[in-house]
Amino acid sequence: MNQSQFEKIKNGKGFIAALDQSGGSTPKALAAYGISEDAYSNESEMFDLVHKMRTRIITSPAFDSNYILGAILFEQTMNSKIEDMYTADYLAEKKGIVPFLKVDKGLDQEANGVQLMKPNPGLGDLLKRANERHIFGTKMRSVIKEANIEGIKAVVDQQFEIGKQIIAAGLVPIIEPEVDIHSQDKEKCEDFLKTELLNHLNQLKDNENVMLKITIPTKANLYKELIDHPKVVRVVALSGGYSADEANAKLKENQGLIASFSRALSQDLNNDQTEEEFNTTLQKAVQSIYEASI
Repeated sequence: MNQSQFEKIKNGKGFIAALDQSGGSTPKALAAYGISEDAYSNESEMFDLVHKMRTRIITSPAFDSNYILGAILFEQTMNSKIEDMYTADYLAEKKGIVPFLKVDKGLDQEANGVQLMKPNPGLGDLLKRANERHIFGTKMRSVIKEANIEGIKAVVDQQFEIGKQIIAAGLVPIIEPEVDIHSQDKEKCEDFLKTELLNHLNQLKDNENVMLKITIPTKANLYKELIDHPKVVRVVALSGGYSADEANAKLKENQGLIASFSRALSQDLNNDQTEEEFNTTLQKAVQSIYEASI
């Protein structure tokens, strides 16, 4: 593990940019960026377009390590290059931004009010490649929709079980049990989730560290105990479908919680913008998310 990157993520001022929309959400991300589905005829053309979009974001002067601590990449992005450098190397060396990789294979069918992660038999191989590509940490997402103790326990058990495999590979896992913002029992889900997370954190060994990525809680500062936990490198928040303004406002109420937004970062960017318009728009988003995070 790179110690200076570890320090930056643990103590740095700023937020983590989520640039990891995958297969299912890529058409949506491209459409929001002004590229409709008739602009590409197969998956590889689609991924080329999305890599161009991400390259434009990452190479923009607005994508600046004074505000952005890390960036979460999709596997395809990790294997692609920016200006003849692998993306993670470009981020780390040219930008001073710490690279993370999304490693889950998507969500399983809902059961017990939650969606666990799909089985991931190729994870060991992916972690090996992540190390070769100089990735610092990983991210994996499950979703909680109902205050079902059994379901929530299953989500956290699965996250930590895989998290330990990631730690063993020398990477820092971001554990992401997202609570659906539309859940009828959102607050109750969050209480159950906090208890489960603390149980698992308290069982980690001295050399085992994790990050957490959570939905901004209904009750401000609910997760303060997690933020202060010695085994937690950093707690970051997802925007979860809130608009940028809403997400920023809610984030500001939570001390020590920083953003890891995807939609809120890129929602106003467009393929047809001039470089100047694009950079100004991105700068505005970066600035507002940064201010909400500090």
